[in-house]
Amino acid sequence: MANFTAADIKALREQTAAGMMDVKKALEEADGDMAKAAEILRIKGLKGVTKREGRSASNGLVAAKAEAGVGTLVEVNCETDFVAKGERFIALAEQVLAQAIATEATDAEALVASTLPDGRTVAELLIEGNAATGEKIEVRRVARVTGERVVAYLHKTSRDLPAQIGVLLATSGGDEEIAHDVAMHVAAFSPTVLARADVPADVVANEQRIAEATAREEGKPEAALPRIIEGRVNGYFKENVLLEQAFAKDQKKSVAQVLKEAGAEATGFARFRVGN
Repeated sequence: MANFTAADIKALREQTAAGMMDVKKALEEADGDMAKAAEILRIKGLKGVTKREGRSASNGLVAAKAEAGVGTLVEVNCETDFVAKGERFIALAEQVLAQAIATEATDAEALVASTLPDGRTVAELLIEGNAATGEKIEVRRVARVTGERVVAYLHKTSRDLPAQIGVLLATSGGDEEIAHDVAMHVAAFSPTVLARADVPADVVANEQRIAEATAREEGKPEAALPRIIEGRVNGYFKENVLLEQAFAKDQKKSVAQVLKEAGAEATGFARFRVGN
């Protein structure tokens, strides 16, 4: 009979995050040798990585940090919320965030290819995470925002899970409070661009086309079409443009008005929601 104890099983489970039966089998195969058993589990886990490549990783978390006018935001995905709230996955995501900050990453592919201080690449870190958790783990995206002041805001959609929504907001003027309030607004109202001028021309043209087709379908008078189209396109802007949205804390004012009254200006933002 293999020479190992319940304490050995517990220690190896904590080290590798493998299931109890897998740990017991590995210890039996290794005749109680902890190092050899850990290697067996690692090999077994790595063999399973390729089987997980086609699986969907739509859970996970967002992590962010902002200081000295620079903010970094990452989304790291896994397959289930069970893994997403685990200490091992959260620690892995923090390593990814730290690497994104260190490399000033703006592209997920470049971040994954980069080398960590210990000599591993982020890709190798993810593969090891895949092996340990039995789930596909990937870095979906990363954002970097700079400005006079940058704040980070993380929001939990469930108290049992890590943050699912992350926001970086850059402002000039004003104070930390107004920046934080607008960042919270971004989390809640999910604008797609900062200002009207940032909406792509083809998107505006498509909204105009849809507005005109809808108005004609409704039988609106020809003479009224320009005004109706303008109104409906403005409605699109008010829904999607941060500065034109009604402010979360005072729906009678736009975000632009609230910022102006506070002596502030928003200069950039990024918003991630896990899986979206």
